[in-house]
Amino acid sequence: MNVEYDLCSVGIMVGVISFLGFVLENLWLLVTKGYINNRNMTAPFLLGYGLLVVVIYFLLGIPSKTAILAFSNKKISKKLNIALYFIVCMVIVSVGEILLGNIVEKLCGIEYWNYSYLPMHIGKYTSIPTSIGFAAIITFFMDNCFIPIMTAISNIPPDMRRIIAAVLIIVMTIDFIQSFRVMIITHDFNCRWQVSVHSGRKFLWNGK
Repeated sequence: MNVEYDLCSVGIMVGVISFLGFVLENLWLLVTKGYINNRNMTAPFLLGYGLLVVVIYFLLGIPSKTAILAFSNKKISKKLNIALYFIVCMVIVSVGEILLGNIVEKLCGIEYWNYSYLPMHIGKYTSIPTSIGFAAIITFFMDNCFIPIMTAISNIPPDMRRIIAAVLIIVMTIDFIQSFRVMIITHDFNCRWQVSVHSGRKFLWNGK
């Protein structure tokens, strides 16, 4: 387990990745469906992304220095390290999607997403192509971006770092709980706003 950073730095990184996850999902929506929306949250953070990537870091480290084969006495190449890291990320993403999709469906009574239209789908909540895509993005991010971002965060003065971390964690946690509360009560998506490119960037608001 990697414990190089203090909890405040880790908390800020969870916020950074959660925001990037929000952006990533909206980019996918924009390309595939021609619109963006709030992704069931009120604040622009998808907490699951932040928690997942930080947990992967604590479990595996970064791809070029992964601890996957730490028990082995054989020296392996950087390319093999990265390949193994990618494969493990694929498994984690697939299991995570299946668990999240089914839990939300049981709690909220909604089909959170559906990959059944994709080739090589495994049920409706995961597929080989999507797992490959997510694993590739995670592997690239962890090998090229994670350490530089964490270094920049760690250089923030300690008092300011604590304030930023506290604000981010409180905002993300409250928003996550409240948004899922709405979905559990209404058995519907927590759609607050949507901007459609095809309708002249029409702005919609749902004040549930």
